[in-house]
Amino acid sequence: IFNDFKIYIPLENLIDYDKERKRLKDEIKKLESEIKRAEGKLNNQGFVSKAPEKVVNEEREKLEKYKDLLVKTQESFKEIEDK
Repeated sequence: IFNDFKIYIPLENLIDYDKERKRLKDEIKKLESEIKRAEGKLNNQGFVSKAPEKVVNEEREKLEKYKDLLVKTQESFKEIEDK
């Protein structure tokens, strides 16, 4: 995935689907953890009120990036889930 473009390459006989499913599951867990961490920070009024606005905005941007990556990773997993 690059910006708004997706390139599809036939992967039959080129990848180990078991390894790829495991890699994607691990990535999903990592992203879910990062989302939980970022949401925890942003839901903490102490952090939001005391941290510089720039830091809070950066954390919001990270959260949105992680959510977007999670959706894309889940879609990738679903594409190969039954292979």
